[in-house]
Amino acid sequence: MDAEQLERRQAVVRLLREGVVHRQEDLVRLLRAEGRDVTQSSISRDLRDLGVLKASGRYVLPPDEVSRTQGDFDMLAQFVRGLKRAGPSLTVLKTTIGAAQSVAVAIDRAEWPEVAGTISGDDTIFIATATGRAQDELVTRLQTIFRI
Repeated sequence: MDAEQLERRQAVVRLLREGVVHRQEDLVRLLRAEGRDVTQSSISRDLRDLGVLKASGRYVLPPDEVSRTQGDFDMLAQFVRGLKRAGPSLTVLKTTIGAAQSVAVAIDRAEWPEVAGTISGDDTIFIATATGRAQDELVTRLQTIFRI
């Protein structure tokens, strides 16, 4: 990550902490008002990479970076709605609308050995495992973490 990207992301975090942001366009406008040359696509990537959630029509910061990388999913648990196996190596995790990407990012950053990868949509996450045994371990972990 270059210095410009780091500074932009720090500004995004500051703006989210200072007020309510409902749309990416709002962030683009606020950052441009500060003299930053940004696009909606760069803000979209920043929000995804920062693990920002969209809940109740506004953007919400996730737990701090240190907590997230250590597996603190307490704040994210409120967005998880269900869990279902889809064959021996695919697990489907349902979330509230708009939260799937943030939950998937947290799972990816946790680097659990049983997870081969995730794909997220708006309210659904597909989690791939290499074996049925790995899926069993993943399901147990998810049920414990998210209390589902």
